[in-house]
Formats: sequence, structure tokens, C-alpha cells
Amino acid sequence: MPGKKILVVEDEPSIAETLVHVLNEQGFEAIRVATILEAREALKINVFSAIVLDVGLPDGNGFDFCKELRKTNETPVLFLTARSDEVDKIVGLEIGADDYVTKPFSPREVSARLKAIIKRVQEPIPVNQDIHFKVDEEKKRITYKGKLVETRPIEYEILKLLVKRPGRVFSREEIIEFCWPDEPNMDSNRTVDTHIKTIRKNIGAIDPNTDPKSILKTSSKVGFYLSE
Repeated sequence: MPGKKILVVEDEPSIAETLVHVLNEQGFEAIRVATILEAREALKINVFSAIVLDVGLPDGNGFDFCKELRKTNETPVLFLTARSDEVDKIVGLEIGADDYVTKPFSPREVSARLKAIIKRVQEPIPVNQDIHFKVDEEKKRITYKGKLVETRPIEYEILKLLVKRPGRVFSREEIIEFCWPDEPNMDSNRTVDTHIKTIRKNIGAIDPNTDPKSILKTSSKVGFYLSE
């Protein structure tokens, strides 16, 4: 993603240097600071596409800084965290985070997640107009014609992506990038097709008189889309 400027807020030199090197290698323009104070100054003079933010910093807490940011700034934030209890906070609190990775991590995983976050921001998903599907993001469930569609977590993410963009064809690679960007090298054809087959089966179980392939359609040699 050439030209995408990333602010890396990390006080551990070895982690920061490796991460900045890989991000620059991947086409980003990464700027590293070590404290919240330095991050505030950098944000005054730069426009960033995303922020990589460590939770524990010398002059404060990443959670508090993120909440501070959200009062005036909507730049996507990806947290770096070292402890499982911090993950619980990221998931459970409304702190405005867009994603997180736990230490130790692969810098290339961070790069993949950043690309997915930035892509989501660049292609905002409109509100679904299809009255047959309803997405409850708080409870992470989707209903069809008022009945719950049985889904595993990744199938929920795939169906949510398609439901919120009816008519938009998503390639298998895009589905992987949006729904589990930390595994960019997986066998996309087999994995995505398997989940699509399960989703169709569970939609069909709700209404046996409807062909689920007419709802969740295949675009030949391209990908999948939800009927408009």
C-alpha cells in the first residue's frame, strides 16, 4: 500500500525497529515514536492511515490514549499487547480499537492486518437494505427471515461481509483479507468454499423452499456475493 503513513507507538527498540523495517518493506511509510507525548506531537503534523499502539508505554496506558484519540480522531488503531488480560480489555471495552495482535507476533501479520483495516476504512460498508437478513454485531449473530443462521465465528464474519454489501462480488482472496487477514497464505479456494457451503446449508435449513445458491451466489471464476 504505497504512500500509506503508519504511526508506530512502541518503546521497545528491537520490536519497533523490526516492525518499522517490515512495514516500510511492505510499501508503508512507518514513523516510530516511543511515548504518548511523542505520538501527540506526531499527530499534530502528520495525517496517518493507521496507528500501531503498544498498550504499555513509559508515560501512560495505550487504552487511555486510544480513548483520548477517539474524542477528535478516527484514525484506525491496532493494539500491540503482551498479556491475555489486556486482550480481554480490548475485546470487552468500548475503547475504539480496530484490531490487536499479541506478543510475540510476526511483523508481517501486523502488516496484513493493517492492510485489511485500511481497506475497510477506504471501502465503508453501507447499511444493509435486505429485510430478510439482520446482523446483530453486539451478539455476533445473523438472522434470516427472523430465524438464527447457525454459524461458527469465521462463518459469521464471512456472511456479515456479504450481507452488508449485497451485489458486491468478493473474491476468495478478499474474503480472507477481510475476515482473517493474519493467514494470507492459506489455501483460499478450498477454505473459503468450505465455509460458503456450510453457510448455504444453514440458510437452506431455515427455508427449505428457497435455494440457498440463489441467495448466496457464485460469480464464475471470481468469488461470491449476496443477491440484491
